[in-house]
Amino acid sequence: MQATELLQRIKSNNAPVIVDARSPIEFKRGHIPGAINASLLMLLFGMARLPKDKTLEMVITCEHGQRAMLTKGLLGLRGYRNTALLDGYLKHWREAGLPLEK
Repeated sequence: MQATELLQRIKSNNAPVIVDARSPIEFKRGHIPGAINASLLMLLFGMARLPKDKTLEMVITCEHGQRAMLTKGLLGLRGYRNTALLDGYLKHWREAGLPLEK
C-alpha cells in the first residue's frame, strides 16, 4: 500500500490495522498514527496484541522492510491472510514528512 493512500484512509477513519514490526523502543520513538506494535519477538512469544478477526485488512511496516516481510510471513502462518506491506516502509513515510505519533 502506498503511504499517501494509507494516510488518506487514516484521516477518513477507514484505516486497516497497521502493524509496526519494530522493537518497542523504536515504536515509542515514533510510529504511524493508530499503529500497533508487534515486533518479531512479541509475535514469537505470543505477546503481540493482534485482532482476533483474522479477516481484517492489515498493513505491515518496519524501518527498512526486513522485519515487516518476516512479520507478514508469521502472520500468514497464524491465519492472517489479508496483509500487505507499506511501500517504502517507515523510512519513506518519515522522509515524506508524514505524521508520526509517540
